[in-house]
Amino acid sequence: MRKPSKKALRERAAEVVRLLELRYPGSLCGLDYEHDYQLLIAVRLSAQCTDARVNQITPGLFAAYPTLQSLAEAELADLERIVHPCGFYRHKAKDIKESARLLLERHGGRVPDSMEALLALPGVGRKTANLLLGDLYGHSGCVVADTHCIRISGRLGLTDSDDPLKVETQLRALVDPDKSNDLCHRFVLFGREICKARGPQCGQCELRPLCPSAETAAGAAAGTGKKAAGKKTAGRKSAAKRDSAEPSGSERSVGEIPVGETAE
Repeated sequence: MRKPSKKALRERAAEVVRLLELRYPGSLCGLDYEHDYQLLIAVRLSAQCTDARVNQITPGLFAAYPTLQSLAEAELADLERIVHPCGFYRHKAKDIKESARLLLERHGGRVPDSMEALLALPGVGRKTANLLLGDLYGHSGCVVADTHCIRISGRLGLTDSDDPLKVETQLRALVDPDKSNDLCHRFVLFGREICKARGPQCGQCELRPLCPSAETAAGAAAGTGKKAAGKKTAGRKSAAKRDSAEPSGSERSVGEIPVGETAE
């Protein structure tokens, strides 16, 4: 298939922006915060964790430590206990404490407004930095290349890589700089609702006429469903066979991994 021209890709990107703006007119970050440093901390906690879980944890965290100074002086063990449900709690607690100290010592208690300064903070990569620059300071051209952005832009044929930096660079070349940050927030909403990693709802998707992957994704989802159904049937037959072969009471117990331990 002939690769679309850059002009055609820009037009496709503009139509994607328009349609997602209609679907999600109020595109806001899914993380709750009141102060700039709280967003920095919430984004750090959201690594390998849902926004919903982070929003359950941060009210207690910020009530216990209402200022940057109190966070910088907090006992690490106490921070670990509070953020434990978010996973990777040791790393995250350490980064929160150190970030609070650096914001106070180097940036006058404010989250810096440059990519270079943000990347110098512990636990901050380009994805986090772009989100902060777009949401806190309204910088244009910010692309938050998270898993939803990478998946959806790839399916739409706007990008051709799974590498976050390449996706960021390619989308910057196609999307109106004043629209890119909000588009990434809308990708998150759209990815959770319609363009899921498994079982995308192509039949309900208003982007389908623009999407070169629509038929492939829908077919793959249907095939996955049939395959899963087949596995369930085979599983039931195998289980019945085992039950007839094994003496009663021969169940094997499987130890559960304590919550949070898989993230360390």
